[in-house]
Amino acid sequence: MSETIQPGSASNQMSVNRKRLRQAASLEHGLELAIGGYSVAGCKPSNQDAFAVYQPERREELLHKGVVACLADGVSCSAQAQQASQICVTQFIEEYYATPKTWGVKQSAGKVLHALNQWLFHQGRQSELQHNGMVTTFCAVIIKSNTAYIMHVGDTRAYLYRNQALIQLTQDHRRHQYGQQYFLTRSLGMDSHIEVDFQQIRLEKGDRLLLATDGIHEWLDDSKLQQALSSNALADPLSVKLVEEALAAGSQDNASSLLIDVQALPTLTMNEYIEELTKRVIPPVMEEGNRIDQYRILRVLHSGPRSHIYLAVSEFDNQRYVLKMPSLNFAEDYQYLQAFVREGWVGEQISHQRIMKIHPFSRHSPFLYHVCQWVEGKSLRQWMDDNPKPDIEKVRLMAEEIIKSIRVMQRHRLIHRDIKPENLIVDQFDQIVIIDFGSVYSEHFDEVQTPITETVPVGDIKYLSPECLLGGKVSMRSDMYSISIIIYEMLTGHFPYPFPNTFKPAQANSQWPDYIPLDNYRNDLPAWLDVVIRKGCFAQANQRYEALSELKNDLFQPSSQVLKQAGKRSLKSKNPVQFWKIISLCLFFIVIAQAAIMVS
Repeated sequence: MSETIQPGSASNQMSVNRKRLRQAASLEHGLELAIGGYSVAGCKPSNQDAFAVYQPERREELLHKGVVACLADGVSCSAQAQQASQICVTQFIEEYYATPKTWGVKQSAGKVLHALNQWLFHQGRQSELQHNGMVTTFCAVIIKSNTAYIMHVGDTRAYLYRNQALIQLTQDHRRHQYGQQYFLTRSLGMDSHIEVDFQQIRLEKGDRLLLATDGIHEWLDDSKLQQALSSNALADPLSVKLVEEALAAGSQDNASSLLIDVQALPTLTMNEYIEELTKRVIPPVMEEGNRIDQYRILRVLHSGPRSHIYLAVSEFDNQRYVLKMPSLNFAEDYQYLQAFVREGWVGEQISHQRIMKIHPFSRHSPFLYHVCQWVEGKSLRQWMDDNPKPDIEKVRLMAEEIIKSIRVMQRHRLIHRDIKPENLIVDQFDQIVIIDFGSVYSEHFDEVQTPITETVPVGDIKYLSPECLLGGKVSMRSDMYSISIIIYEMLTGHFPYPFPNTFKPAQANSQWPDYIPLDNYRNDLPAWLDVVIRKGCFAQANQRYEALSELKNDLFQPSSQVLKQAGKRSLKSKNPVQFWKIISLCLFFIVIAQAAIMVS
């Protein structure tokens, strides 16, 4: 009787005595797998192989732990081999998903396998016959996001079929003796201590992963396996075909195959993205006419100590793109490279006309750089230079455009932290497009295994909120502060807070400069507008508006509270120039009066 272990297709519960496994995994977050398994006793009286596959139904479990497929082959010299293999695959899955979600795959799987090995070894020691221990080979694949984690002990093999080539991922733990005879050097339950081989590979769409016991790979060589896997057959019938071909070739052992087809992959996680790209080579400084991959440099847009930006044309589609490359000065600075990679990841996640698109990196390029959308238009800085004294209506419309673009990022739970005119493009439709994400923050970034530690504030101090300068908790109100500064600057050409050259971030809490009212620079603007802008860029975050929509509404139609505040303002606050003129006149009359008294 064949005894394989597998999950039920609906309940995900383990069931016994099923020969075949069909499972199509279409996961919510973009991973699609087709899985087939088949196991037979062959010419043996019983089947000592066992396999199991488990796909979590809960999204949280799926994201943190992934999909597990494992195959074990009990060592036939033991009467307890069948029990060992079955316990191994079922307990591995059960205990793996019980480990804390904060543990990585290697740590979780390693802990479980070492505990399983100890238990199997202890049970085997209880047997009166030394050769009758609970011993089994074991091979597992855990697929989490775009990564496959392979752990292996014994001679059950894992293969990868990709781009019409077969790669054996595992190495057998055995030694040959007396011709064709061999003995295992490693297996679960053989010794109190176990060393498990562990590796991880980045998956690609179209990959096929095969787990096979020696009842198959001893009778089907690599060329036959490759030929079988090259067919367009589905995973389930193909797993059956592999077993049947091994039996037809004369297999004298239990034969089991477990096949996983990768049909679709989700977007790379932050950890995967960083790991993938930080290994790449930083390109040299480019000049007009130089080429990198399929791109030809048309113009140098910016060349600075931190990055180089070029306008380029692609030979594939003849379209123009912006290439952003890190500076060679930071080739050994992992924190900088991690931040650079993070910027690319953010640009890939958002698809909106108000956000510059960063295209997925080429899997075939050895270089580290971003391929960005070319946005037709001019920077808001250029717009401000072209409009040195715009009317209030024009500024309000431009402010509304900035707010709309920032709210796109907010819907993705992203805080920009470096909003300034140079990072905003006014396109041909007078919409604002955000083009830089190097300082973007998300709570998700704190979950990265090697989070960035920022030792200096990010962004331009003239637009940066006090909490950003102090390394405090940032929020939507941090971006609101920057937007309000820009509105003030569009109206006046100046800043509401005068920062001396010696100003340091540590001074932000106690020595934040005093706000300069709008009418210091323009006396044709309504007093309520100054109230709105001042509230938007208040030094204390909790004193600002609660939402960008409130700032926008007050810019177009000031609330009664704003109008009331504007009416209550003192002459000094309303019109400081007039206030000091009156004070000077009063002092003049006092001096005249005192002089007259002295003369009399």
